Amino acid sequence: MKKVHTDKAPKAIGPYVQGNIVNGLLFASGQVPLHPETGEVVGTTIEAQTEQVLKNVAAILAEAGSSFDRVIKTTCFLKNMEDFAAFNTIYAGAFTDHLPARSAVEVARLPKDVLIEIEVIASVNE
Repeated sequence: MKKVHTDKAPKAIGPYVQGNIVNGLLFASGQVPLHPETGEVVGTTIEAQTEQVLKNVAAILAEAGSSFDRVIKTTCFLKNMEDFAAFNTIYAGAFTDHLPARSAVEVARLPKDVLIEIEVIASVNE
């Protein structure tokens, strides 16, 4: 197992890593809309927060030698399912030619009271 870490995504705020690579697959921890340098929440809307989450996910994918085109599965946690359409519009911009499998669920609360968290599983070059 190989640990993935980049300073271009937020540091882990608990006992976990940004991601692990096992047998050619990246298992990335859920990303919330934190600025990588300040650790502060970015944005107050679902659109702004989703954009930051996708930037964080992209940084982890790049560090692992992967990209959005190689994402196999995403799990998306939304604080309010009423935000789904707006979230989906931003999310769709990350996946142009390739669409991963996806789960999207509403949850009662997320770390730092953010509106969105996304975790991914992707293939990588080992």
